[in-house]
Amino acid sequence: MRTQVAIIGAGPAGLLLSHLLHLRGITSVVLELRDRAYAEGRVRAGVLEQGTVDTLVAAGLGDRLLREGMPHHGIELRYGGRGHRIAFEELVPGRAITVYGQQEVVKDLIAARLRDGGDIRFEVTDAAVHDAGTDQPYVTFGGERLDCDFVAGCDGFHGVTRPSVPAGVLTEYRREYPFAWLGVLARVKPSSEELIYARTDRGFALHSMRSPEISRFYLQVAPDEDVANWPDDRVWAELKTRLETVPGFTLATGPIIDKSVTPMRGYVAEPMRYGRLFLAGDAAHIVPPTGAKGLNLAVADVRLLTGALARWYATGSATLLDAYSDACLKRVWRAQHFSWWMTTLLHTFDSDDPYGRRLQLSHLDQVTSSRAAATTLAENYVGIPYDETAPLKS
Repeated sequence: MRTQVAIIGAGPAGLLLSHLLHLRGITSVVLELRDRAYAEGRVRAGVLEQGTVDTLVAAGLGDRLLREGMPHHGIELRYGGRGHRIAFEELVPGRAITVYGQQEVVKDLIAARLRDGGDIRFEVTDAAVHDAGTDQPYVTFGGERLDCDFVAGCDGFHGVTRPSVPAGVLTEYRREYPFAWLGVLARVKPSSEELIYARTDRGFALHSMRSPEISRFYLQVAPDEDVANWPDDRVWAELKTRLETVPGFTLATGPIIDKSVTPMRGYVAEPMRYGRLFLAGDAAHIVPPTGAKGLNLAVADVRLLTGALARWYATGSATLLDAYSDACLKRVWRAQHFSWWMTTLLHTFDSDDPYGRRLQLSHLDQVTSSRAAATTLAENYVGIPYDETAPLKS
């Protein structure tokens, strides 16, 4: 077999890259370890930046997103018995976020690729990258060989592509946070029209949503927490304790349909390229979910990679390919800083003394009382505008 771009990973990064390349007349094959049902059902991110929404719509993927997605024009920071709204419509006019689950984005992408004759191989085994440092890379899987011009590593933090880079090429930056998130999906109407980020002495809590009938919640827990220690009654009791701190607010409860524990970490691998292998999304970087940047960074990477590959195939110029890693990392490190900032602003740390806790509250007071500080939060939350325009249409 031969294709122009071999893509490993059928998450949002790999599928969107395949779709955007198709719009430019560039062929690809997508290889995925899991089955289609797993890819379409895995509950992950749900907050789309303005730029992510614009990208999907421009690429012809916006029908269901625009119909079912939930635009939000602000978030609430809740602490000290009061709620403080960060109003996007005032601070960053014309820019917002849209709540639309990552699994829904994946469903839309798979449907589009199959409609257009895209080649997606699910449940592949033993995928491996070969000769990435040459101009004739190839991928093997399940006893087959796929020759290609380029390999795109879109297979996540635990995938096979990043480890295929020779030792000593990548510099890795890591930060482990001393807590995790207990994520809860419940079949209950959201109790708020917008996301609530709550800082309490018992730990952080987040009220989010996935649809008008499905709510998403997160609780700060110990980094080694066992989800089995959290029966439904305990989950709801703790959520109520951390969220019902504002007079008049009552948290609605209902059947819990999913629970999981997510570690909190920051990670970056530099450079995001080795020869003809290009890393994108979680294969190259991880952010703590407080800033809602993971999926959005993957889309930004793919935009840049699409433009770089399109330029190479159209003109033979490698200028954008050579600039890919540095261009991506500029946004990646901005998102790393914002995610770290949101995490330290809202979580409790066992290492904090009374002085540290007072500093945290003073910082929250500044964000909620200073228009300049609130604008900085809003600008980063809705997403920094793109510096470039990746060609999205043929």
